[in-house]
Amino acid sequence: MHMPARRCLAILPLTLALGLGLPAQAAEVELPHAGLTLNGNLELADGRTVPDGVVLITHGTLAHGRMEITRSLQDLLRERGVSSLAITLSLGVDRRAGNYDCSVPHTHRHADAVSEIAAWVGWLKAKGATSVTVLGHSRGGNQTAWYAAEHRDPVVNKVVLIAPMTQDTAATAAGYQRAFKKDVGPLVEAARKLAASDPKAMMKPVDILYCAGTAATAESFLSYHAHDPHFDTPALVAKTDVPVLVLVGGADDVLPGLEQAFRPLLAPGRVEVAVVDGADHFFRDLYAEEVADAVAAFLGKP
Repeated sequence: MHMPARRCLAILPLTLALGLGLPAQAAEVELPHAGLTLNGNLELADGRTVPDGVVLITHGTLAHGRMEITRSLQDLLRERGVSSLAITLSLGVDRRAGNYDCSVPHTHRHADAVSEIAAWVGWLKAKGATSVTVLGHSRGGNQTAWYAAEHRDPVVNKVVLIAPMTQDTAATAAGYQRAFKKDVGPLVEAARKLAASDPKAMMKPVDILYCAGTAATAESFLSYHAHDPHFDTPALVAKTDVPVLVLVGGADDVLPGLEQAFRPLLAPGRVEVAVVDGADHFFRDLYAEEVADAVAAFLGKP
């Protein structure tokens, strides 16, 4: 196992970061999409360029592309000769940075991430990429699987899901009850009635995701809290046509039972499941090393 090493990264002009095989580099990059500016952090390994291949990383619920697990993973992948692009989902906010501000009304939808992942794949292709691995953590794992199942871009040749969210209606309702001490069912029905006449009608105050007493459009609330078969991540994986690696934390109490959920899909060269013993949902410290080792091996890196 590689031991962590600290490095100072120069923030280079994007033209250098994309086109030259220089020492390890980092560049903040932007992409116009649906009236917003998306942002991401591109990290190129020593001597690598975008055409050599990139891992596209999507974060979890209301988080961002520079959160601890993503930042650590980019550093560790770079040490293993793997370049990556960690994106920050807009969640309806222009040039969003940091965790989502719960006081901002929620107009975003769960599926918006799928189109943003597709847009970033297009951006990488425009920069010469011919090999892209899409990787997602937690909710981002579900959104990444959704993208892979439905878009099937020929440059996307592998999928990595780290502790991917997968839910059923009962689990969603139980989680909402634990978090907010109320039943989600009546709120879903109220949101459906509002959405039937105006999907952008605002519900307030309302509890959504991790945010209590905020405001959200009816369609936003429904996209996260109503039943949707797309939340069944194993079913999405079954529809993909490229190799998939699922990484599970052995001590993950946020999403327990993932190994069992994916076990029926196991097939050599098709779907692999690896358990990182002792790791929680965020794979901190040396557990991140094991994740990076597994991803690098999956990509065929020595």
